[in-house]
Amino acid sequence: MPLDDQRADREAAEWFAKLNTLSISTRALEDFQSWRRVPGNDAAYERMEALWQVGARLTNTPQTQAAVRAALARGARRRRLSLLWSPKTRTGYGIAALAAGALLALTFVIGQGEAYSTGVGEQRLVTLDDGTRLRLDTDTRLRVRFTGEGREIELRRGQAFFDVAHDPARPFIVEAADTSVRAIGTRFDVRKSGEAVKVTLVEGVVEVADRRGDRAWRLSPGEGIEATSHPAAKPAPVDVAAATSWTSGRLTFRATPLDEAVAEVNRYSRDKVVVDAARFERVPVSGVFDVGDTEAFVAAVSDLFELQADRERNQIMLRPRP
Repeated sequence: MPLDDQRADREAAEWFAKLNTLSISTRALEDFQSWRRVPGNDAAYERMEALWQVGARLTNTPQTQAAVRAALARGARRRRLSLLWSPKTRTGYGIAALAAGALLALTFVIGQGEAYSTGVGEQRLVTLDDGTRLRLDTDTRLRVRFTGEGREIELRRGQAFFDVAHDPARPFIVEAADTSVRAIGTRFDVRKSGEAVKVTLVEGVVEVADRRGDRAWRLSPGEGIEATSHPAAKPAPVDVAAATSWTSGRLTFRATPLDEAVAEVNRYSRDKVVVDAARFERVPVSGVFDVGDTEAFVAAVSDLFELQADRERNQIMLRPRP
């Protein structure tokens, strides 16, 4: 393997471990996106993600689970397993060894009834003791409770992506406001905004119930539903890639009304964008932006609609140019 590819693979593994074991700040995400734009780095990171998917499937085998339990039992701290990365890691070990290290770095055990949260502009990934992986988006809070009969998640605010480990004996249930999402082994996204809850299914099958209206729906992959008290609420096809692009550090807009795009960008920043031009609010916009890169979004929108951006305290006002 050429030296440049080895370097890119090593850095990809280091970035992968960093992004998936720590609370990620907006600055770190910006640094990651800058690194990814260097030729060869994006492909290296995609190889890293592919290896992670292989490793993730292996963690669900009885042999691997037994090995993890044994490793935890030998450790001085039985509740958590962590791996410290050294900048002097040799490339001779190869990308497979780096992937294994990243997999260990992602594995840590949480107790029953523990709460997890992220601040504005942060993302976080946790791995539960059954192998389920949760990715928390910006400004999110949830609580986890496992029992012998079931696995329960209470999403109190924000958004989370769930990659659920298969366990037919213990249903996996996410509660958000008056909405309940039930899964066995699947991958799906849940977002809670106030009392509104939106569910997007990527893989498998989930059952969504609205306890206010005593209604229930069964989603298929590629479908989503916004569970509300509206009697016409029902599953509908969704752009899964766009809906879940935040999990890879990007926001994807495809003919999205400007006011909705602005609201999404604002979730990742304390400096809020305000469109002071009513005639543009519902105009559709399309584009892909790095999470937390408010400046790039403002620049693109300003050029597209000939708006000027004025900073006023913690706001960026977009107004028609004189």
